[in-house]
Formats: sequence, structure tokens, C-alpha cells
Amino acid sequence: MSKVFVTGPTGTVGLPTVTNLLERGQEVVAGVRSLDDAAVLPEGVEVRLFEFGSPDADLDAAMEGCDRMFLMRPPPIEDVQTYLFPTIDAAKRARMKQVAFLSLQGVQGNRSTPHHAVEAYLRKVKAPYTMLRPNFFMQNLETAYVTSIRERGEIFVPAGRSRTAFIDARDIGRVAAAVLAEPGHVRKAYTLSGEQSLTYAKVAEIMSAQLGRPIVYNRPSEESYLHDLRRQGYPEDYIAVQKMIHRVVRMNVSAFPNRKIRKLTGSPATTMAEYVRDRAEVWAPAQ
Repeated sequence: MSKVFVTGPTGTVGLPTVTNLLERGQEVVAGVRSLDDAAVLPEGVEVRLFEFGSPDADLDAAMEGCDRMFLMRPPPIEDVQTYLFPTIDAAKRARMKQVAFLSLQGVQGNRSTPHHAVEAYLRKVKAPYTMLRPNFFMQNLETAYVTSIRERGEIFVPAGRSRTAFIDARDIGRVAAAVLAEPGHVRKAYTLSGEQSLTYAKVAEIMSAQLGRPIVYNRPSEESYLHDLRRQGYPEDYIAVQKMIHRVVRMNVSAFPNRKIRKLTGSPATTMAEYVRDRAEVWAPAQ
């Protein structure tokens, strides 16, 4: 049987992708930087050492025997020409019949993002791509916004009254597994959103109901949000990206729900209430 090579296999999207591929009866090769990382992977996964930017021979060895790949960009990597393009070249040398790339919603019109450059390169080299373009992750609530929710009971993000059709990263993993396991998805691009369009005030209401304690959203200003990031010691380049992202949010670019997850996997998208109920422990106040 052919194999699927998965980059970022222990991450927010990569791990659900691995799990869902296994459930679909696919053989999975997980590319990890360290064998210690493999501890979180499920049984049945073949583990190989892999690192973006490695010499060609090492990339070729990591991908040997694989005919499809799930490709994601680690957030710290901005220089995709140095680190991701050689991985795509290695996939071409391996004659892979599909590269499913975890891109970004609206990337077509945003040339400044690394994702845009990767999509352009996949097309340039005539790789058998499938673009996955997800909306904002529900998981942002347990990563970027978790401290204020846990400690103050407040979602602290400058989104105003805008709406977002949040997507559960686990659903992206389901989609990735589906398009890699089933035919008909090469040279296709899919915008992935949840089926609910929610304001952050509504998200706070849902969280309050599911967590059994009040969570509020007070529409903080951009200035106060950026000041809070600086207070926490975030670098200016990170702050600039957050400023850009949330200005886009306030324009309601991410507001539109769709049923692409349901269409591609046969099951509806996870609702915000389901997600919060599943992950309730991450917002529990410190004892």
C-alpha cells in the first residue's frame, strides 16, 4: 500500500490529520524533528526524522516510499523559499501524486503571506496540489487568547462587532485525511469555514454556558490589545502581524460560513458549543 508523508504530525492540525488517515486505513509516515516528539503519535504510525531545510538526500530518505504528502508551514518559518520550497522539490523527485497544503483563507488576495508564496510555487513547479484554506481556528481560544479567559474571564481581542465562521482544527484534520485518501481532489482549492457565523460576544455567551462561569467580551480597542501584547513581551514583528490579522477580522472577511467540511467528510462541522465542552479543562482557573 502507498503511504502518506505528514509534516507537523504532532501539531494542532497535523495530529488530527494523522489520526483520521489511520482511521481511513491509510499507511502514515510522520516526519518529526526528534524521536522524542513521536510519543504523542498513535500506534501504527511509521516515524522518520525530518526537518525543513535539510539537505536533499535527507529529505529524499524521509519521503522514500510515500506517494502523497500533507504539507504545513511551521509558524516560526517565514523564509519559505529556503525551508519549504526544497520540501516541495523533494516531493516532486519522489513523484508524489498529491501534496495537500495547509494554507490560509483569503490567501489569493494577500500576497504578503508566506502561504501565498507556497501556493504560487506549487503551481509554478506543476506540483499535484490540493489547497486547504481554513478560517480562524477555534483553538485560538486555547492558545493566543487563553490567559485572559482563564485569569480574567475575558476574551481580549480587538474584533469589535465583527463575525467569524470559526473552524475546529480537528475538522481540518478530517478534511485533510479525506482529500488525501479519496480521489478527485488534485488541483483543487477549498475554503474551509465552520457552519456558524459568530460575534465574539456570542462566543463569550457560549463559553459561559458551557464552562458554568461568566466569560465576557468587552470589545477592547486595537490600542489596548497591542499594548497588552507589548506588556507580555511579544516581539514587534509578531505584534504587527496581529494588528493586520484583526483589522481583517473587523472587515468581516472571515464572517462567511460554508458547508465544505460536511461536503468533503460527510459529517457537519463542529459547533462552538461542542468545541468548548470538549476542551473545557484548558480554561479552568488556576487553583
